[in-house]
Formats: sequence, C-alpha cells, structure tokens
Amino acid sequence: MKLKKQVTVCGAAIFCVAVFSLYLMLDRVQHDPARHQNGGNFPRSQISVLQNRIEQLEQLLEENHEIISHIKDSVLELTANAEGPPALLPYHTANGSWAVLPEPRPSFFSVSPQDCQFALGGRGQKPELQMLTVSENLPFDNVEGGVWRQGFDISYSPNDWDAEDLQVFVVPHSHNDPGWIKTFDKYYMEQTQHILNSMVSKLQEDPRRRFLWAEVSFFAKWWDNISAQKKAAVRRLVGNGQLEIATGGWVMPDEANSHYFALIDQLIEGHQWLERNLGAPPRSGWAVDPFGYSSTMPYLLRRANLTSMLIQRVHYAIKKHFAATHSLEFMWRQMWDPDSGTDIFCHMMPFYSYDVPHTCGPDPKICCQFDFKRLPGGRINCPWKVPPRAITEANVADRAALLLDQYRKKSRLFRSNVLLVPLGDDFRYDKPQEWDAQFFNYQRLFDFLNSRPELHVQAQFGTLSEYFDALYKRTGVEPGARPPGFPVLSGDFFSYADREDHYWTGYFTSRPFYKSLDRVLEAHLRGAEVLYSLAVAHARRSGLAGQYPLSDFALLTEARRTLGLFQHHDAITGTAKEAVVVDYGVRLLRSLVSLKQVIINAAHYLVLGDKETYGFDPGTPFLQMDDSRLSHDALPERTVIQLDSSPRFVVLFNPLEQERLSVVTLLVNSPRVRVLSEEGQPLSVQISMHWSSATNVVPDVYQVSVPIRLPALGLGVLQLQPDLDGPYTLPSSVRVYLNGVKLSVSRQTAFPLRVMDSSTSDFAISNRYMQVWFSGLTGLLKSIRRVDEEQEQQVEVKVLIYGTRTSKDKSGAYLFLPDSEAKPYVPKKPPVLRVTEGPFFSEVAAYYEHFHQVVRLYNLPGVEGLSLDMAFLVDIRDYVNKELALRIHTDIDSQGTFFTDLNGFQVQPRRYLKKLPLQANFYPMPVMAYIQDGQRRLTLHTAQALGVSSLADGQLEVILDRRLMQDDNRGLGQGLKDNKITCNRFRLLLERRTVSQEVQDERSTSYPSLLSHLTSMYLNTPPLALPVAKRQATSPALRSFHPLASPLPCDFHLLNLRTLAAEDTSPSADAALILHRKGFDCGLEAKNLGFNCTTSQGKLALGSLFHGLDVVFLQPTSLTLLYPLASPSNSTDIFVEPMEIGTFRLRLG
Repeated sequence: MKLKKQVTVCGAAIFCVAVFSLYLMLDRVQHDPARHQNGGNFPRSQISVLQNRIEQLEQLLEENHEIISHIKDSVLELTANAEGPPALLPYHTANGSWAVLPEPRPSFFSVSPQDCQFALGGRGQKPELQMLTVSENLPFDNVEGGVWRQGFDISYSPNDWDAEDLQVFVVPHSHNDPGWIKTFDKYYMEQTQHILNSMVSKLQEDPRRRFLWAEVSFFAKWWDNISAQKKAAVRRLVGNGQLEIATGGWVMPDEANSHYFALIDQLIEGHQWLERNLGAPPRSGWAVDPFGYSSTMPYLLRRANLTSMLIQRVHYAIKKHFAATHSLEFMWRQMWDPDSGTDIFCHMMPFYSYDVPHTCGPDPKICCQFDFKRLPGGRINCPWKVPPRAITEANVADRAALLLDQYRKKSRLFRSNVLLVPLGDDFRYDKPQEWDAQFFNYQRLFDFLNSRPELHVQAQFGTLSEYFDALYKRTGVEPGARPPGFPVLSGDFFSYADREDHYWTGYFTSRPFYKSLDRVLEAHLRGAEVLYSLAVAHARRSGLAGQYPLSDFALLTEARRTLGLFQHHDAITGTAKEAVVVDYGVRLLRSLVSLKQVIINAAHYLVLGDKETYGFDPGTPFLQMDDSRLSHDALPERTVIQLDSSPRFVVLFNPLEQERLSVVTLLVNSPRVRVLSEEGQPLSVQISMHWSSATNVVPDVYQVSVPIRLPALGLGVLQLQPDLDGPYTLPSSVRVYLNGVKLSVSRQTAFPLRVMDSSTSDFAISNRYMQVWFSGLTGLLKSIRRVDEEQEQQVEVKVLIYGTRTSKDKSGAYLFLPDSEAKPYVPKKPPVLRVTEGPFFSEVAAYYEHFHQVVRLYNLPGVEGLSLDMAFLVDIRDYVNKELALRIHTDIDSQGTFFTDLNGFQVQPRRYLKKLPLQANFYPMPVMAYIQDGQRRLTLHTAQALGVSSLADGQLEVILDRRLMQDDNRGLGQGLKDNKITCNRFRLLLERRTVSQEVQDERSTSYPSLLSHLTSMYLNTPPLALPVAKRQATSPALRSFHPLASPLPCDFHLLNLRTLAAEDTSPSADAALILHRKGFDCGLEAKNLGFNCTTSQGKLALGSLFHGLDVVFLQPTSLTLLYPLASPSNSTDIFVEPMEIGTFRLRLG
C-alpha cells in the first residue's frame, strides 16, 4: 500500500510539472517582445506572426497532451505492478493467446520539441544541383556524340587562353585492387611490390616527376618488407611533394554496400598508419573505381579534414549534362546542411574511364597514342589501331600540337583554366621500362609546349593536391572554399550505367552470403572494441593491467584490417573471382573467431565479482563461444549447453548503448531446465523443440527462450539448472500443415503438437500490439492489424523470379539485365507450414524448395514486440540465370516515391522513373528502405546489404540472391556460380503517423523514427550468449556489468570506443570515442518503446557517463584523429549537432 501511495504522489508531481511547463509556454507566447501592440490595427505581417503563434501553441498543446498521456501510461504501469510476486507468470487468455504481464518498471519517452525541429528541415538555401531533380529532368537519351560517343563535339578558339595560360597537371597513378582477379597477396607478390620499388628509384631520378597512390593496405604490407634506407627515401618523396597518398583509407571502398562504421574504421586505420609511419595526413580524395558514389563519403572525408575529392564512375548521361553545363566541378553538400559546413570541393572526371585513352581529352583514338606503355613491341596495344610513337626532335612539334588540342577541348568543359589529366590504369608502372617510357616521352612534350609562349600553356607532372591548389589559387579562394560561380550539389550518384542500359545494380546483391558475414564481423568488431577498451581501463584503474592479455590488441588490429580490406570495391560487392572470394572468406572467419576471443577475455574480467581472482589462460578460456562455423562458407551453429547436476552460468553481452529488453534463445540438452536471474530469482522461459527441417527435430537439443533486460553496453548473468517441470518453464505448442506432402513428423512428449493435412483458411499469430495474418495456402504474410484499430493493413509478401536476357548482354556479377518483369515463384510442390505459439514468441515457418521463410513475433513490451522478425534461408544452387526476389505489397499510397539508406548513415529519397529501364530503378539498401503516405510508413530493415526498389505504388522489392552463368564483360571473366546457403534477415516495421503531413512534398530529406533506428540496431547487434565453460572447481562469483552510470540520450549512437595504437603499435592509454547523433522524425507514433528514453538537444556529460571510471583526458578531434579541433579542456560536457559524427580522443582512468 505504501508503494501505491508513493506511485500516486510521484505521478501527481510529474503531472503538475507538465501543467506548469504548459503554463510557462503559454506565458512565453503571450509576452512575446517581438509583437508590438498597434491599437488593434494589425498589419498583414503581424497577422501572419499571430497565425504562426497560434499554430505553435496548438503544437505545444499536442506535445503536452502526448507527454501527459505517457505519464498516465507510466503511472498505470507502476500501479499495476506495485503489488504481487517478483516474477509474474504469463497466462492463457480466453481466446487461447498468451498474455505476458508488464514488467514492474515504467517506461518513459520524452523528446523535447527542439529536437523535433531538425527533421522538419526547411532551413537554408537549396543547392542548385539536387541529384533527384537532375535525374527527373534529364532525358537519358544516349545520342551518338562523335569521337566522344557519349558526349558531344567540343570546339574552342585558339585565343581562348590569351588572357590566362592553360595550366596542365598530368598525374601518374596506378590503381591497385586489394583483390579482384588475383588475391591480395598474389597481386602484392606479382605486381604491387614491383610498382612501389620502382617508384622509389624512378621518382628520385628527376625532381619534376610525380606519383599518386591510394591503397594503404598494399603500402603497409610493402613498408614492412623494405629497408630503413628505402623508408627514409619514401619519407623524403612525400615531404617534397613528389609522392602523394590520396584519400589514405585502408582501401578504396565500395560506397553502395558498405556500412558507415566500416567506412570510418578503414579510414581511421589508414590515416593512423600514415601518421605513425609517414607523418603525412591526406589532403584530397581519389575514388576512380567504385561503381557509383554515396553522399556519405564526402561527409566523412570533410570531417577527416580533406578539402577536395575526385570521382569517376557516374552515369554517362549525367556526365554529359554536367559537362554541357560546366558543372563537373562542384561543392558537394549534405542534404541536411543549412549552410556550407559539410561542403567539399569535388571534381568529376568527364569521360568513360580512368584509363589513358579516356583521360587526355574527348578522343580516345588520339589519347591512346600518348599511352607510352602501348608503344609497338609491348604486350598491349591501342584498340583504335593507331599506335603511340616515341617522341623525338623530329616529331615533337606535331605530337605536341595533337595532344594540346585534346587538352584544350577537355579544358572547355571546366570553369577554370587549370586542367587535370590522370595518367595511369590498373596495376600500371610495374616495370622500370614503363616508368621510363611515360616519364621521358611526356617530359619532352612538356619541355616543347612550355618553351612556346604563343601556345599559352604550361604543362607538368603533378599530384592531385597540386592540381586542386593551383585551381584554388587561380580562382582566388582558400583551399577547400567555394570558387566564385561554382555550383553546389546535394544527393548521390546511384545507380551507375557506363553504356546503353547497362546498369550496375546487380552487385547490390551479388554474393549475399559474404555481405551478411561482413556485417556479423562488423558487429563483433564494434562489440570487441568497446568491451576491450572498458576492460583495459578498469584493469588499469585496479592495478591489474599486467595480468590482462594486451596481446588481444594485435587481434583487434588484424580484425580492423580484415574488415577494412573487405570494404574494397571488388570484395563486399561480390565482384571478385571465386578463388579470391574464398581468400576473403577465410580472412573474415579468422578475424571473427579472434574477435570472439577478445570479447570472451574482456567479458571474463568484467563479470568477475572479485577481480583479484582473474587469470588469463589461453588454453582454457573461461567462456565458450556463442556459436561456431565449420568453414568460411558455412552458416553458424549455436553452442549447445550441456546440463548436468551442477548449475551452468551464461554471460550475456548487449552491444547496444541502450538498455534492452530482448528474448535470448539458448540451446540446451534437456527440456527440463530452470533459469534463474543473477539474484537467484526464477525466470519464466519458453521451451521449444529445435527443428532441423520442416518436420524433423534435432534429438536431445531444445531451445530455451528467456526475456531478459540487459544493461547498455553491459553484461548480464543467467544461471541454468536441471529441473523437473516447474511453473516457470512453459512449452511452445506446434501445428504442422503438410499440405498433401507425405512426411512423418517428429514428436516429443513434452510438447503439444498437432499435424494437419492442410490449412486452406488464413491464420494469425498475435502479441500485445498486433495480429499478423498469413495465407493458409502459402504460409506467407498477408496483413497486419494493430490491436487498437479495426482495419487490417495489407502487407502481403510474394516471392518472384527474374530471368536474364537472351541477347549477347546478360546479367552478371556487376550488371542486372532482366529479360522482363519478374514472374511469380511457382513451387513444384506446396510448402510445409509449421506454426509455433508460446508466451514470449510465436512464429510461422514455410518450407519451400529454394527458400525457408520464418516470421517471428515477439510477445514483449517495447522495441522487440513492435516489429516482425523475418528470416529467409535461401538456396538457389540449382538455378540457371535466375534471381530470387521478395516483394511486399501494401495499400500505402507511396506516389512513386520510396526511401533507401546510404551506408546506414542517412536516408535518400528515390523516385521510380518510368522513362528508365526496370534495372535502373534499383538502389543499394545497406540497412533499410521504406515507403509512406500521410497515415503510414512501412520500413523494411535489413541485416545485410541487398538491392531494393519500389516498382509500383505501395510496393517494396528486394533481390535475395542471384545465380548467373556468364561474365558480363566488365573484366571479371566469370559468372556467379558459387552460391551458398544464405540467411537473409529482416525486420518489418509498420508505423502510424501522429502528425499528418504531406510527406511527398519537395523536401529532399527524410529520417527514420527513433523506434526505427532502434529496430535497426536490435537487428544488427543481437546479444551474445557466452556459456561459462564447465569446470571441476567451484565457480567464482559473477556479477552483471553496468558500464554506463547514466543512459545515453536516445538519439546518440556510440559508434565506437576504439583503443588507439602507440608509436610501437602496442595499445596506448587513449581511445577514440566516436558518437553519432541521429536525425529522426518525430511525426511517427512513439509510444510503448519499453525503456526510458529522452533527448538532450545534443548535450552529453561524458564525465559522469562511465560507471567507476573517470575521464582523465578529453579532446575533440577530426574524424580520424589527425587534427585536434580544440585544446583539451577540463570540462567533459560535449555537444553534437543532429546528423553529425563527433570524434574525441579520450583517456579513462
């Protein structure tokens, strides 16, 4: 009774505060000093001000109404749980469904109105070039353009340069793929090391020579194998500007399928390596080969303090349009940026390729004659049948005139009289003869041109940054500033076509098994980084650092580099040779196993009640792994916990920065099990059979599903005991529909099981929020009805097949060239369906020949219960030139618009363009895609990057896997025939708009809701269940670990807490704390999130964030920590703007 009184008083107090705050808001509106009273005669402007005030007041009232309803919910929840036993059992309701009583903890959701303003946008000027609008307006007509086939004839007058000389920078470069046709190591041994060795000697022969390099992964491997003398020479070449390392990432990453965690991580790994070894921070970005460009990359480069960048693979029609309008150089700005804080200067190469025939000017037949590797007698020649000629006294005038004509024509496409001419190709300059041929012949041409003032040209070798510096100087601005008259652009450059209707949209899905493994590794790396940094800080504070395995840092470093390597634009893309894919896979698995060891060692230390008892023994780890993989191309197999007379403990790791309530499923060898909390309280669990197929169970293996609340970034502890059937162990009931298939079904006495021949009528599973209907014939999703609504929402799943063309050009690893619209998937026999129902989850499994679909609904309050968990196990290894697609039909009026994320960092609106072929309307989907109208939004969250589209109103469509028998003529020389059994995992979230708005307006930005952000995090970072290894001796006391003293605001994501390397590559005491403040849409319903969640206008007190640790040192830095942004201060309060990523050098002690 006493508690009930306290609850009532507490609720009343909160209510009073809310009412008082409403009064203050009213007061603020009434006493607005900006409003002068005019004796009742209001000018028009004053009336509009008054209207705005009234609207604001209505909004404030609505927001307060929301807050008050949340308070009432919380008070009701508190009073409902103020009495009764500690663990309330789920019970069956009259209609046969399960009811789970609410937890004895209120959840409270409060977002301040200021934090909602950001997503409403509307600030600042619109950029002149918005890519969505450009694509809608362009005809994409592919008219024959003369020698520049995809462009137009370029003319000029010789007097165009009378006032200002043409300044030409020829940039020698070699594009080295860290794996494609050969493995990384084979490329290094056979080509790359020779390129770099020749570079050192050849650049030293003449100070006028230059060379550009990008891939630090190769450079670091070479560095480890060269002498101190050669290292000193390289440092000199970098110091005097002859050698430039551009971008400075571990690789030149793919920008379609990569996640922003991995993009940042490979950038940090490269930049930190360069700082330690060369002392040379990169200034310019160089991305000649990724197959389309994301606007996330310019943001990351700008935040890493780069001022300029270059791109090449952009749709040929866009290149032509930009060339015609002198827009090939622009300031690239983020869509949410109201001013110019995210601007970076970008150069788009105008022609077909980055090779020599397509870089000196518009005519490849002429430019090829100036690629001196192709001199007669060599291994490669010019396809245009006119070979290069060595430059001599006799021919230099003619040859120079021919080349200058190309330079001048190319220059006419740009706004300045400074011209960039790249000189290189894949794995170029691997022999000394090529260095000599290019450098000697070009120097003769330059000397001739520069000695003729009447030509008004100055030509020289240069680096990329020398080109940009000269351009800034000519246009009279500081490096990185906007030159007068240059356009501002926002948006991205997907999807890419290099000719005709050859759209590079197949690689958004190619080899999905490895796209999925990439994300598993990423989640483990983030978890391992955070847990390792915390464990080492706590060990250091306790004086036990000497006993902690600091050797784990070497495993972390290797895993960072493996994940970085796999972001390469022929790795995560699925566009490498089969043997190279195996090499990547072996590396990914090796690092995954290493990271599980790092997590186990950190969890072991942090979970011990008495840290003095800690001892590291690599031979006998304290914890077992949660799962294991037999090989790099096998799916994981979960660890089965063997129960006997002594209790077994399990440590649960929650990698999220928010507390979470989740169902954790463990595998045990007996159905008679009792699960206790850390305090010894019995917990209710759902126990189920463990199925190996539609109708067969795995003998002696059972699933125990336990709902548990886990601390943010922390560790929980469970105890398992063998037990006779107790009231807390609740069995799942199962129905199997055979649909005419003659199969016998495994039975186990402990579980209710009904076998039926067929289910012609539709059926449903439900939880506290929704009822989900499935087709009795197909077992696939049909509709969703929220419990507080009468009307069902159509959400119908269909499976489809795309074929490929019969003509010479067919789909392959890169290209998607379908023969027609998709056709329905027609199974040879009807599916076997299995419906499981229980207190904490219910699921529907449909078994088809080429895929198994499992849709699970969690019966939990909060994030887990508000979306549908969907898994598709896909096996198309017998397909010939087919692609399997999933299509979701809804009654949402999406009006030709859909939304896809870019790198999990931001959302980009898309328009379905009828004028383009079907394949052009597909886009990358690394983490989510959604469609919406004024009332609803349906989001498909994904745990792996796949290609997505919306080909008709109310539809979302995803390509699940593709098997293609031929090469698509882009250099790979293979089809896609090494398909694996792949598990594609999704969450489907249907949200209701509370603030009805015209969602299809002209706004170029859109944001997920906070619930949507969290749903994505739950999907991508599942809790890890680590069983304590069986030991003979008594188990030490284990305590849950709560690293955060206060919760992070719910719009903050802790992207990483990454221990930094010291000069000798051992771990230093410093870590990089990387925080992302997410943009979010408040206009979607946000009740029942199931945890305490508030926002804080971007403010965070780091000093009081970490439990048991002090912030000893804190300094804001650039993204990759090369530049301090402010001096270290005593204050540990920080501020991050919406959508921004803040990096801090942090020392905990």
